[in-house]
Amino acid sequence: MPQYPKYATTVIGAHSVPDWFEPLDRLLAVGQLSMASMADAQFRASQAAVLDQEIAGIDVVTGGEMHRRTHNRHSPPNAMLNHFWQKIPAFQGATRPKPITKHDPDVFHPAATCKDRITDDVDLGLVDEFMMVSGLTRKPVKITMTGPHMLAKVAYDEHYHDLGKMMNDLGKLLRHNFQLLVAEGCGNIQIDEPLFTISDDSEVQAAVNAINLAIEGIPENVHVSMHICQGNYAVGKEYDGQIGHRYFDHGRYKADLVCKIDCSSYLVEHDMADQYERFLGERQLGIGAADVQDPKIESGETVADRIKKQAWLAPEQTIVTSSCGFNHLPRNVAFGKLNAMAEAKRILGG
Repeated sequence: MPQYPKYATTVIGAHSVPDWFEPLDRLLAVGQLSMASMADAQFRASQAAVLDQEIAGIDVVTGGEMHRRTHNRHSPPNAMLNHFWQKIPAFQGATRPKPITKHDPDVFHPAATCKDRITDDVDLGLVDEFMMVSGLTRKPVKITMTGPHMLAKVAYDEHYHDLGKMMNDLGKLLRHNFQLLVAEGCGNIQIDEPLFTISDDSEVQAAVNAINLAIEGIPENVHVSMHICQGNYAVGKEYDGQIGHRYFDHGRYKADLVCKIDCSSYLVEHDMADQYERFLGERQLGIGAADVQDPKIESGETVADRIKKQAWLAPEQTIVTSSCGFNHLPRNVAFGKLNAMAEAKRILGG
């Protein structure tokens, strides 16, 4: 699989979601706004997200995942989970609360229920997203997708009663959608998995197998990234008062298993990068040196210094990115962090 140029910059996926998404969502719920009007707002927010990345000088861009949300909080509906569960017929009925972290029993996700076999012929909308974003920019476009582990583990399972089998069927579904993407010319795909640290080794190995199944057959000229984080969310009443530390930062960090995924690069939090020294091989590592939990805008020097700490990592293997998505941050902060990433690239000699 191809490598990016040294110190290439890319985002994890989500861009700053406007505060006005939420009142629009309320108007939509009471019938005072059409879904077509909401979709237009989402499209305009996607345009703005792409423009911010272009102005900052980001090399590989996304559409900010704007069309996956109807308001400015991370859930519900969640751009990583609910957005996709709603497209898969096997997930049925209303969501139910499900605790998601040992750090706080009151933090939960509105989880869907799997009641039937997951088939591999469902269109998850990734091609439509790629075509829309590609029409907004001449830069390389990356499409992000939640991995089979998170899609399965957070859900309630009333059909498989076997997480490994459920993940394998999700892997086949992802493979179908990735093949559709490749056929349309998409050259950059990212898979997101934040729950590996809290899971045991056998479960993560099963997830790795499902991910490898999902990317099986992807041509060598497509860059496949694996984003691994531990749940980076912000503190504040506008986020339902949910905790701001990493939700899933407990248990063994499993870089040894993560590096069995047959991808081009791994995108990780900057303070976890050294975990990959023994296992990375010739693949690339994205250093998440712009911290999405920090409401302050880092300088380019700070971002560059965080990357320089990984002295073992060759420049040609280094990607500059953020620790997670920018969805919960104000636009000016997200834009500032994009500029800091691009400045870090210049400082580092990219």
